[in-house]
Amino acid sequence: MNDNLAQALNEQMNFEFYSAHVYLAMAAYCSSESLEGFANFFLVQAEEERFHAMKLYKYINDRRGRATLAALPEPKNSYDSMLDVFEHGYKHEQQNTQKFYHLADLALDAREHATIHFLKWFIDEQVEEEALFDSVIQKLKRIERDSNAFYMLDSEFAKRSFVAPAE
Repeated sequence: MNDNLAQALNEQMNFEFYSAHVYLAMAAYCSSESLEGFANFFLVQAEEERFHAMKLYKYINDRRGRATLAALPEPKNSYDSMLDVFEHGYKHEQQNTQKFYHLADLALDAREHATIHFLKWFIDEQVEEEALFDSVIQKLKRIERDSNAFYMLDSEFAKRSFVAPAE
């Protein structure tokens, strides 16, 4: 694996750790609003992002590279509404998708077939992530100020959990 691709994989690994940080901040905001189901949604998201970061960490090391950790920027910590939280999350996922596309382009240019294959999993995952956030945004827009529907959505998210996919 060339140095440029190895560096880009390290940057992505750090972005995944940052993503976990972003979602943890969103969970804290939800908790402060006594919306524990929504908080759980973002705690699960944070756990998934850490899993993604560690998947990159392992791949870098398996390829005789060296995973290097960087400082994390401070995430946004306050929002105007649940819709605002999810819209920020959706934009974050779209940014992450673009980063994986860039990585795939670098791997393709370098004819790094193992990395191309490895990145396919992440690209498929990003389709799911963007669809999930978009779906929640559409639901939040539909229910607007219907407190019963909002409570039901909060209760639904309280049941969400993370199960690492089988390798």
